[in-house]
Amino acid sequence: MELSWERITDLLTIIFENSVTQIILGGLIILTLVLVLKRVVRSVLSRSKVMETKESDTVISLINSIINYIGLIGFLFFVLSVFGLNIGSMLAGAGVLGIVIGFGAQSLVQDLLAGVFIVYEKQLQKGDWVIVNSTHEGLVEEIGFRMLKIRAWSGTIISINNGQVQTVENFNKDKMRIIETITTSFYEDPERVTDVLTKACEELNAELHEYLRKDLSQDPIEPFRVIGMASLNDNYRGYSYMIAGLIEDLTFFPTSRAVRGIIAKYLYKYDIKMPEQQVRTRQDNHPSSE
Repeated sequence: MELSWERITDLLTIIFENSVTQIILGGLIILTLVLVLKRVVRSVLSRSKVMETKESDTVISLINSIINYIGLIGFLFFVLSVFGLNIGSMLAGAGVLGIVIGFGAQSLVQDLLAGVFIVYEKQLQKGDWVIVNSTHEGLVEEIGFRMLKIRAWSGTIISINNGQVQTVENFNKDKMRIIETITTSFYEDPERVTDVLTKACEELNAELHEYLRKDLSQDPIEPFRVIGMASLNDNYRGYSYMIAGLIEDLTFFPTSRAVRGIIAKYLYKYDIKMPEQQVRTRQDNHPSSE
């Protein structure tokens, strides 16, 4: 069976006039535009010298999320138009429906504005380790149009509406101070404990020198040192002492673990007694009834 050019043309016309075909083609075009726009945004912002890498990644995350939502809404409007619905007249004459949608969109607008202010005020950035609302702790994975996504230490993704972010504790703001409190037994000589902790600080400054926060002359701004006795009676257990040092924010967690390891090594080496938990029990002797 030979197919003439006219027959092929008629066949293609029938195919392209089909609603399903139009929806598929429209979806592919919108998807292509979304991907191209996201690629352009990433290319422009990643090469920008105005923003640092983390700042550009954060802005890219927010803009990409907005592009995704615009693409989705555009696709929904296109589908409605394919089925013969006049979007313009629908929006103009929505009436009560428009008011209802308007009230429902309040939270959406709130989330968008909150997300913009979070990025503008640099409360947090992509890749920061944060605690949000004193509850959710983890690594910032994405700052989106509506949602802030945090990956917890366990790997779980936590999604929080931007408008629900009340407090942010950020562990990645240029510098962090490591503060360790050591509690010893009441039977330990305070002068001896201070001497041992001072020796521990000397090793901390030698071993962790590269992680210390430095000034323009590359001298540590605040090296590790014994601050002094923090408490004469720490929860009825013993004397407590405090060690502190200023380090770079990006190395806070591994450096904290290294600090605790070195301090523990010196406490063991010099046989510093730690407080012991004492539990007292009392047994009441009730007279037996005959």
